[in-house]
Amino acid sequence: MCGICGELRFDQRPPDLAAIGRMMGRLQRRGPDHAGSHADGPLAFGHQRLAIIDLSHRASQPLVDAELGLALVFNGTIYNYPELRDELRTAGYHFFTGGDSEVIVKAYHAWGERCVERLHGMFAFAIWDAAHRRLFLARDRLGIKPLYYTRDASRLRFASNSQALLAAGGVDTSIDPVGLHHQLTLHAVIPAPRTILAGLRKLPPATTLTVEADGREREQVYWRLPARRPERELSEWEWAEAVHEALVAAVDKRLRIADVPVGVLLSGGLDSSLLVGLLAEAGARDILTFSVGFEDQPEEKGNEFEYSDQVVERFATRHHRYRIPNDEVLERLPEAVDAMAEPMVGQDAVAFYLLAEQVSREVKVVQSGQGADEVFGGYFWYPRMHAEDAARPAIERFRDHYFDRDHDEFLHTVTAPYRGDDHTAALVAARLAEPDADTFLDQVLRLDVTTLIVDDPVKRVDNMTMAWGLEARVPFLDHQLVELAARMPPELRLKSGGKHPLKQIARGLLPDGVIDRPKGYFPVPALKYVRGPFLEFMRGVLETPAAKQRGLFEPAYVARLLAEPEAHLTRIQGSKLWHLALLEYWLQRHVDTATAAA
Repeated sequence: MCGICGELRFDQRPPDLAAIGRMMGRLQRRGPDHAGSHADGPLAFGHQRLAIIDLSHRASQPLVDAELGLALVFNGTIYNYPELRDELRTAGYHFFTGGDSEVIVKAYHAWGERCVERLHGMFAFAIWDAAHRRLFLARDRLGIKPLYYTRDASRLRFASNSQALLAAGGVDTSIDPVGLHHQLTLHAVIPAPRTILAGLRKLPPATTLTVEADGREREQVYWRLPARRPERELSEWEWAEAVHEALVAAVDKRLRIADVPVGVLLSGGLDSSLLVGLLAEAGARDILTFSVGFEDQPEEKGNEFEYSDQVVERFATRHHRYRIPNDEVLERLPEAVDAMAEPMVGQDAVAFYLLAEQVSREVKVVQSGQGADEVFGGYFWYPRMHAEDAARPAIERFRDHYFDRDHDEFLHTVTAPYRGDDHTAALVAARLAEPDADTFLDQVLRLDVTTLIVDDPVKRVDNMTMAWGLEARVPFLDHQLVELAARMPPELRLKSGGKHPLKQIARGLLPDGVIDRPKGYFPVPALKYVRGPFLEFMRGVLETPAAKQRGLFEPAYVARLLAEPEAHLTRIQGSKLWHLALLEYWLQRHVDTATAAA
């Protein structure tokens, strides 16, 4: 796991090596073990390495294969690299490292742009073909690894986070009105290629981008997710057995493919607890587990230790438990926002940031349960959507249980320059209507796992863990497991209050109290029940001269939220005040700071 960056010039000028240096400086926390750069004609690469596989210096990057005329910078892990390496050796290729990075180089040489179809893992990488003066960028199927870019008439720059590109300079930092609409209606999800900034873009998941030295480019989608029933109908237990087999394989790959110890982020929920149980079932010993909790509020507990402790006792894991006081949450909040490549309103962002800080002192790699709710139908809004009148348009059935604001409220939220069409409804309607989905629920679950989850929570987990040089692996987003689940009848996934197949697998393996507990979320009550110092913090952000000068939000709307912050929640129980404050604070910490430094 690493941080990557680069620049390709179209104007016959050499790349800006000082800009590469600035980008590497903003990527250093993602890869603290080694820094390297490479330049060739119009192209320059930068790389910050977190050493996980083949810890030797020869596996450092940029990886240059002089014999093949290819150079690579890569962020991620290829779980099937040993099998691919054997296949490529049989085809006559010779290897000078023992890691997965070199396998990508040889795979590209052997199979061209379609090499990505052979890669099983999470990845974002760039390959420079010196002979053809061509840059090839790729991102994994489910967008687990990020890849941002900017381009103008003279150059293209890319990086693992937006902070690096802003540090490089030359980014149009004006607000993208379409991105703003998504930000405030899809709880901070802005689907690729857009971001909140007009000049900053991101490569969509399952997509490659080929850029020639003269600026011509070609984008290709290499994977899609059909959500259709198989030809032969499977019984409920056949589905459960198939999921069990696929999940065990996913967990095993993410444990085995590492030359360092691998732990588990144990929240106490079904998903992370099941990862621990399956590891133990597969024979893993001395499992490292990590939990975090916060102070309670009268309405909600701030930790789930009562559940995680049951799992620890059942499997005798080597457990680490951290309790964070509320004043530390507020004190450390600026750091967490600084680690965000885009503004993220999920209340667990700061939780992951503080947990990752502690975990990174013990291990470099963890498995995490993100994705299970989206893949296996664990959220409360899915059955509510399903219960809607089937004659209603799909977008209405979805919007009424998911959007943070309807379009009319959005128009009252933002000031006149940012008002426009209902961009979010148009995008979601188009995604729901894509072919190869049997039912409305199939459409919804596919949209969630291929589009929405990429930015919430997958991006959040990547940003908060990599801020501490900690690699998070997500077995529930193994693409083969996701493909299997997408073929399953959605009603089966929603049975038993959601995630029915996972509960079947867990029965007898995990304590019943963990399986049958109510659905929980990573609790940070102080950011959900906005009062006291947290309310004053948000008021201060929204009333700063910078916020007033920016003029994003209607003052009357802001005043209404500040007057009754806990009375204004979204359909999925997020704080509308926090949504506004976080966005404005992110702009102050990232855009205003970058502008002042320029």
